[in-house]
Amino acid sequence: MAMDAAEIEKLIKESLPDAKVTIQDLRGDGDHYAAHVVSSAFKGKSRVQQHQMVYKALKGNMGEALHALALQTSAE
Repeated sequence: MAMDAAEIEKLIKESLPDAKVTIQDLRGDGDHYAAHVVSSAFKGKSRVQQHQMVYKALKGNMGEALHALALQTSAE
Protein backbone atom coordinates (compact mmCIF):
# COMPACT_ATOMS: atom_id res chain seq x y z
CA MET A 1 0.00 0.00 0.00
CA ALA A 2 1.39 3.39 -1.05
CA MET A 3 1.78 6.40 1.24
CA ASP A 4 0.44 9.83 0.40
CA ALA A 5 2.44 13.06 0.68
CA ALA A 6 0.47 14.24 3.72
CA GLU A 7 1.35 11.08 5.67
CA ILE A 8 5.05 11.44 4.82
CA GLU A 9 5.01 15.07 5.96
CA LYS A 10 3.14 14.17 9.17
CA LEU A 11 5.67 11.48 10.12
CA ILE A 12 8.63 13.78 9.49
CA LYS A 13 7.08 16.63 11.50
CA GLU A 14 6.29 14.30 14.41
CA SER A 15 10.01 13.56 14.70
CA LEU A 16 11.31 16.99 13.63
CA PRO A 17 8.64 19.48 14.81
CA ASP A 18 10.36 22.58 13.40
CA ALA A 19 10.85 21.02 9.97
CA LYS A 20 9.76 22.75 6.80
CA VAL A 21 8.79 19.89 4.52
CA THR A 22 8.08 20.01 0.80
CA ILE A 23 6.91 16.78 -0.83
CA GLN A 24 6.53 16.17 -4.56
CA ASP A 25 4.97 13.04 -6.08
CA LEU A 26 7.37 12.36 -8.94
CA ARG A 27 5.22 9.94 -10.95
CA GLY A 28 1.71 10.47 -9.64
CA ASP A 29 1.69 6.89 -8.38
CA GLY A 30 2.03 7.52 -4.63
CA ASP A 31 5.21 5.45 -4.65
CA HIS A 32 7.97 7.77 -5.87
CA TYR A 33 8.48 11.04 -4.03
CA ALA A 34 11.00 13.83 -3.68
CA ALA A 35 11.25 15.53 -0.30
CA HIS A 36 13.05 18.68 0.80
CA VAL A 37 13.37 18.89 4.59
CA VAL A 38 14.80 21.89 6.44
CA SER A 39 15.28 21.60 10.21
CA SER A 40 17.50 23.19 12.83
CA ALA A 41 17.97 19.66 14.22
CA PHE A 42 20.29 19.04 11.26
CA LYS A 43 22.85 21.63 12.42
CA GLY A 44 26.24 20.04 12.91
CA LYS A 45 25.12 16.77 11.33
CA SER A 46 26.56 15.24 8.16
CA ARG A 47 24.27 14.77 5.17
CA VAL A 48 24.19 11.02 5.91
CA GLN A 49 23.14 11.68 9.52
CA GLN A 50 20.45 14.10 8.34
CA HIS A 51 19.04 11.52 5.94
CA GLN A 52 19.15 8.85 8.65
CA MET A 53 17.08 11.14 10.88
CA VAL A 54 14.44 11.47 8.17
CA TYR A 55 14.39 7.72 7.45
CA LYS A 56 14.00 7.05 11.18
CA ALA A 57 11.05 9.48 11.24
CA LEU A 58 9.39 7.41 8.50
CA LYS A 59 9.14 4.53 11.00
CA GLY A 60 10.14 1.65 8.74
CA ASN A 61 7.93 2.67 5.82
CA MET A 62 10.90 3.34 3.55
CA GLY A 63 11.20 0.42 1.15
CA GLU A 64 7.78 -0.88 2.13
CA ALA A 65 4.82 1.51 1.77
CA LEU A 66 7.19 4.12 0.39
CA HIS A 67 9.14 2.71 -2.54
CA ALA A 68 11.41 5.64 -3.48
CA LEU A 69 12.28 8.95 -1.84
CA ALA A 70 14.71 11.44 -3.39
CA LEU A 71 15.77 13.29 -0.25
CA GLN A 72 17.32 16.72 0.11
CA THR A 73 18.01 18.05 3.61
CA SER A 74 19.48 21.20 5.12
CA ALA A 75 19.72 23.05 8.40
CA GLU A 76 18.68 26.38 6.85
